[in-house]
Amino acid sequence: MIPIKNSVEIEKMRRVGAVAALVLDEVCSQIAVGVSTADLDDLTKEAMKRHGAESTTLGFRSGKKIFPGYGCFSINDEIVHGLPSAKKKLREGDIISVDLAMRVDGFVGDNTRTVAVGAIKPEIQHLIEVTQQALAAGIAAAVAGHRVGHISAAIQRLADENGFGVVRELIGHGIGQAMHEAPEVPNYGIAGEGPELKAGMTLAIEPMFTLGTPKISVDADGWTIRTADGQWASHCEHTVLITDGLPEILTLLKK
Repeated sequence: MIPIKNSVEIEKMRRVGAVAALVLDEVCSQIAVGVSTADLDDLTKEAMKRHGAESTTLGFRSGKKIFPGYGCFSINDEIVHGLPSAKKKLREGDIISVDLAMRVDGFVGDNTRTVAVGAIKPEIQHLIEVTQQALAAGIAAAVAGHRVGHISAAIQRLADENGFGVVRELIGHGIGQAMHEAPEVPNYGIAGEGPELKAGMTLAIEPMFTLGTPKISVDADGWTIRTADGQWASHCEHTVLITDGLPEILTLLKK
């Protein structure tokens, strides 16, 4: 069953979304050459504590594996779930996806941004920009009466038009009291298919595009997922509320 949030729960989702956006922005503002992913994880820990949030990735279990970081920091060909490490220091021309999910007052907000480290190649900049455009297109399709497939198709269209790979094993999802709720929100699909979108649903919409193959591989650490061909990837994400009108982005940073 897909959870429908009531007015009280929606206000809590708005609150955690605002905090998640603020924490993500604070952490991303510190990205620079020489900074390690362990440094970024420490900054995430401090920012979450300062804003009254609790990481939902720290201690997350997948089988016997337990995630050790407050956030996920994925560099270049790493798509998601990059582990924080003092040995992984950012270099000029890198890109890094910062994926932060956190809980405030029993509800979860989840958001991701891919950031350039200094000057990057034009094709990498284009990859990041199109992924952001696909997120915007997916959100625009997230209206009551549509179906999940409308979101999926809108995202896939941008990838196809630009010749990028769409990662299929990793998808968006419902979100609320748990980090992962129904429904699944793939980044590929057919408009009109899938569960109907209804006011009160909250979704984490998160396109993941690659320069090459959409196929993935998993590192020996059991967490880090990267492209199978070593080509670079981009990932962005917002937590979104379905309303009776236009969708509301809950993790939109308020300037």
